[in-house]
Amino acid sequence: MHRTSTWGSMRIHVALAAAFAFAALSLSGCGSVQKRATGSASEAPLPASRHAASAAGDNERTGAVSEEGDQAVQSITLTINGTAYTATLEDTEAARALAERLPLSLSMSELNGNEKYCYLDEDLPTSSSRPGTIQVGDIMLFGSDCLVLFYETFSSSYSYTRIGRIDDPSGLAQVVGSGSVTVAWE
Repeated sequence: MHRTSTWGSMRIHVALAAAFAFAALSLSGCGSVQKRATGSASEAPLPASRHAASAAGDNERTGAVSEEGDQAVQSITLTINGTAYTATLEDTEAARALAERLPLSLSMSELNGNEKYCYLDEDLPTSSSRPGTIQVGDIMLFGSDCLVLFYETFSSSYSYTRIGRIDDPSGLAQVVGSGSVTVAWE
């Protein structure tokens, strides 16, 4: 009789653990959100002055490129509700692939009171890891097609591919607001 009750107890614990894991996955990250039928990534034209500035960029790439040590550092500009933020891209395949697609105008949706996300039309290369703590201003890729801009600092057990980081994210939470927002990536 003891064996049966131990087995029954173990099954209950396993079932509870599985339910908890499923609930946790459902509550955070882009994985819990369905792609919109119309697609979230749009390449809406940017104002002509922005296009001209982008076209004059280094080797037809958007953003400034400077040498730091033996590593190239690329900067991009994110414009949100009229406020421009400079971001530095990581030296990753995913960041380089995103930079090649710029300029983009992306409608980014709200999630969990700490991030804005957008599903891209095409996958980016991945090299995901668990950052542990997400910092305000982090730009990351969830999976291979979900671009995420974080506007709060918090702990996370999810895996992301690093894209870059806003250099000075002061006021970012107020600028992005509580709903969806259009972000110009240049």
